[in-house]
Amino acid sequence: MSATDDECYAPKRAPVHEDLVLRGLRHRITRWGPPSAQPIILLHGFLDAADSWQFLVDELPADWSFVGLDWRGFGGSDWQPGGYWFSDYLADLEALLDLVATGGPARLIGHSMGGNIAALYGGIRPGRIAWTVNLEGFGLPATSPEEAPDRLARWLDEQSQRSRQTGYASPGDLAKYLCSRNPRLTPPRAEFLARAWTRPVGQRYRLASDPRHRLVNPVLYRREEAEACWRRGVAPMLLLLGEHSAFRTRLGESGTDEYFQSVFPRLTLQTIPGVGHMMHHEEPGVVARCIEQFVAQRVTASP
Repeated sequence: MSATDDECYAPKRAPVHEDLVLRGLRHRITRWGPPSAQPIILLHGFLDAADSWQFLVDELPADWSFVGLDWRGFGGSDWQPGGYWFSDYLADLEALLDLVATGGPARLIGHSMGGNIAALYGGIRPGRIAWTVNLEGFGLPATSPEEAPDRLARWLDEQSQRSRQTGYASPGDLAKYLCSRNPRLTPPRAEFLARAWTRPVGQRYRLASDPRHRLVNPVLYRREEAEACWRRGVAPMLLLLGEHSAFRTRLGESGTDEYFQSVFPRLTLQTIPGVGHMMHHEEPGVVARCIEQFVAQRVTASP
């Protein structure tokens, strides 16, 4: 059985869901706080959904306004026929800003994949961003052209394979799995995430995200191109790193403080002790204090 309501995290600020059509596809957004023409835009990571920003939103000032986007194929947004291409997320973000951030340059908070998109967009459209908070959205390890034949062969093989997603008997089963994978995650928050990440199908629960997201990408990640975009950013950025995160160590020389300072202009770099990659799930209060300090000191002091 799933956990009872008493065992699930209880939001302090009520989320409001609505649907928007972005570039012909229905997307779900989640709003928190008072209406604003310049809300803070929340961009979730891979296989996540905007709902999971709830913990962080609850720790940030009550007068701040937020809009969280479910990327195409994730959370409550529609799945994309024909597969997914990373550039679509950049265009979806721009379409979202055109609709909900009409009061001036946008303020972005992104985690992992969402942080990557925010950092890229900040260099592609530097005039549209006021500031960015980036939770470990620092790209993937570099690839080499020699990897292309095997990558494309694997992609072709996967096109004929059917999804083997078996699902879960209840969200509580997924919550237990999340806690086993991440001992820093509390059971009430794990239960909240499990409910946000699943949908009932028959007698079981499947992940809300499109299983095709797990297929290998036929396009090699070109880190040099990402760096070219990052270096063109002009807005202040706070890059938060988790002390126990394995993602940074995978980058090797591209994961040092000196490297990050060289590719992200106007960077504030901070490592949070005792947390991993999912820092906003593990210690949202600590993450919130870092964000508030950044906004108060670095952003308000900018010319």
